Amino acid sequence: MQTARFTELPQASSLPSIHQLMQEHSLYDRRLETLRAKVYLTEAEKMEEVRLKKMKLHLKDEMERLRRLGAPSPEN
Repeated sequence: MQTARFTELPQASSLPSIHQLMQEHSLYDRRLETLRAKVYLTEAEKMEEVRLKKMKLHLKDEMERLRRLGAPSPEN
């Protein structure tokens, strides 16, 4: 039986860049701003708001993970 080696880092080419993740995070944020501007949200919009918040948080966590692995930041 072969086991995965968790000590090896993934190949850099297989990781999304922090810049790509930031762009996606920004898209979600803009959509959330659109939803927040509404006086009333439908049930579907409320569900979308929750989903977008979770996706933004996941992206933020992923960006931090990449920074810790030493991925270059967009400002570099």
